[in-house]
Amino acid sequence: MRNIREKLARFMYGRYGMDELSYALFALYFVLLVVNTFVNFRIFPLLIWAALIILTFRTFSRNIYKRRLENEKFKKIWKPVKSKGSLTLRRIKEIKTRRYRKCPHCKCVLRLPRKTGKHTVDCPRCNKEFKVRILC
Repeated sequence: MRNIREKLARFMYGRYGMDELSYALFALYFVLLVVNTFVNFRIFPLLIWAALIILTFRTFSRNIYKRRLENEKFKKIWKPVKSKGSLTLRRIKEIKTRRYRKCPHCKCVLRLPRKTGKHTVDCPRCNKEFKVRILC
């Protein structure tokens, strides 16, 4: 067992390995695989194979500089999507205790306690006052 591990470590030396884009391709591969079992479109097997081939190529590539640039581009696109999703999940978890409102001046999202009625709120970013109405 140890001999196999050493051979694999020697083989992977100088290769790029897994990064965030690789994990996203891996997740896409499995999502497409599951969707393909329920919905039989001719394009899904091609997309599944394409994701698997790109994932394998990126993992075993020796051109680390280009793979790193690809990963940076992916992270630049993925970061806003991920932050929007995490904010939505947080809103759902705190729906019984908190309300979220946007500042009309700087568009900052404020997390307010759930107290019904009209309130005056100070924005911590731009220090402007504005009125908020929380219904329930």
